[in-house]
Amino acid sequence: MASKPGILTEWPWTCLGNFKYLVLAPFVCHSTYTYFMSKDERQRDIVYIIILPLLLSRIIHNQIWISLSRYRTAKGNNRIVDKSIEFDQVDRESNWDDQIIFNGLLYYIGYLMLEQAHHMPVWRTDGIIIIGLLHSGPVEFLYYWLHRALHHHFLYSRYHSHHHSSIATEPITSVIHPFAEHLSYFTLFSIPLFTTVFTGTASIASFGAYVTYIDFMNNMGHCNFELIPKWIFSIFPPLKYFMYTPSYHSLHHTQFRTNFSLFMPMYDYIYDTLDKSSDTLYEKSLKREAEVPDVVHLTHLTTPESIYHLRLGFASLASNPHTSRWYFWLMWPVTLWSIMITWIYGRTFVVERNMFKNIKLQTWAIPKYRVQYFMKWQRETINNLIEESIMEADQKGIKVLSLGLLNQEEKLNSNGELYLKRHPQLKVKVVDGSSLAVAVVLNSIPKGSSHVVLRGRLSKVAYSIALALCQRGIQVATLHEEEYKRLNANLTREAATNLVLSKSYVSKTWLVGDGLSEDEQLKAPKGTLFIPYSQFPPRKARKDCFYFNTPAMITPKHLENVDSCENWLPRRVMSAWRIAGILHAMEGWNENECGDMMFDIDKVWKASVDHGFRPLTLVTTSTDQSKN
Repeated sequence: MASKPGILTEWPWTCLGNFKYLVLAPFVCHSTYTYFMSKDERQRDIVYIIILPLLLSRIIHNQIWISLSRYRTAKGNNRIVDKSIEFDQVDRESNWDDQIIFNGLLYYIGYLMLEQAHHMPVWRTDGIIIIGLLHSGPVEFLYYWLHRALHHHFLYSRYHSHHHSSIATEPITSVIHPFAEHLSYFTLFSIPLFTTVFTGTASIASFGAYVTYIDFMNNMGHCNFELIPKWIFSIFPPLKYFMYTPSYHSLHHTQFRTNFSLFMPMYDYIYDTLDKSSDTLYEKSLKREAEVPDVVHLTHLTTPESIYHLRLGFASLASNPHTSRWYFWLMWPVTLWSIMITWIYGRTFVVERNMFKNIKLQTWAIPKYRVQYFMKWQRETINNLIEESIMEADQKGIKVLSLGLLNQEEKLNSNGELYLKRHPQLKVKVVDGSSLAVAVVLNSIPKGSSHVVLRGRLSKVAYSIALALCQRGIQVATLHEEEYKRLNANLTREAATNLVLSKSYVSKTWLVGDGLSEDEQLKAPKGTLFIPYSQFPPRKARKDCFYFNTPAMITPKHLENVDSCENWLPRRVMSAWRIAGILHAMEGWNENECGDMMFDIDKVWKASVDHGFRPLTLVTTSTDQSKN
């Protein structure tokens, strides 16, 4: 919001929240009814019915730009501004679709009020020429001076400062303005459209093309990576006066007092407001190569719906913990299409970039879903993808690669040991993060606890937790004889005295992994604390019990560019497996943590706290759960 919000700052339907699209419902219903149900051919007008597809196409167009921009800026090649994007910017820009709703209302109302807008032809060349001339003339000229006026301290503090709150822009930053500003912009952009309507030269193509042009140029100018090749300006030098570039407009967001033009820089040249470094930044951005991080965290997709929660997906969903939404079932065609794409494409891709002090971080994702990791016929393919990622990291000179989620599955690759055996000369350190995961679980157990229940599929982490607790004199109870035998075989004789096979469910502290059933949860006493040691959280069956998050810690403030949540974890909370890779690089540890290898648990815990990571308390977890 602007520093001193003026009148008409808020959108009229803000109070409706997620139901704001209902303001379009009467018009959508009426246009659909008149087109398909009317017996009078004069009332069946494709112009009226096509407004809705136009609005939907604009939403898709914008989303494509959002995903492309986030992917390219994460990779780093041609990135313009390095400043980070945080949650406050994502929240501020989450209403980017308001302007589409607003435009939709005006399109519908304009159609109903103006007889000349009815039954427009599909194409008219003269109308397209008129729109082009009016845009490059009156629209660009008036916008330039309106923009300069908006930078006067009176209007800037009340309106335009809201837009300039984003230094590192995203495509949708282009439409983040107070309602009053959008009224003025629509007035300008309507000049060519109304002119063609009243002169009888309007067409469906001219309207659609002009709206698409405005969206394209707006998104491109704020995408924060340079994509206009230099050869275009070499072939036609005057083009630099009629088309701006992303780096050109980026300077307006960093310098504020230059490059005021809309899409055509000619008025900056005419009125001497061109930033002198425009050409330099353009060439520098074009030459910038992809970033080589110090640490890579290798994760994968979880559910088919998880594509929407990726940072490359829907920004508003990615900025909150992963939860299922009722409207996802309406999007099943898109979900199915994405599954096919990931199945066919089959290559690891960059999801996110971060900075931790002087360490550059990236997150890469394997295009496989959780269910595929349990399919025997998929194991070889998944292992190959993981191995290719490790080899790529090694070739690029990346220091550490941490294995997230099921990429370190014991049955899949023996906690990553498979790749070290295949490539013993690897320079990149492969980390499964088990030591920190164990440390987080141990430090989540309430102080003073004398006994706990350990239940779930036994893993490297589970064995280490049982050993550490038994050595500390805390009784560990198992509920199944097979689990008891396997744990007992891995304990020293002294430690084994604290391992018991129990048929009672009296303990109120349960350490749980994959395989915990709902029936077992129901047998736990009221008020039981379930602490997962697994990568995935258990399905919650009790409302009278407490559920901790999977092993994770709160990140320090010096972790930059955090604008999305890691799966189901709260904001600015990072999984122990991901943190482990950062610690490995920060501490300069020169060992792999794979297979049966475990670091000193106390040493790893101390390192995490020393670098600013904080334990995730039950209060934090409960607060986040109540919000969702």
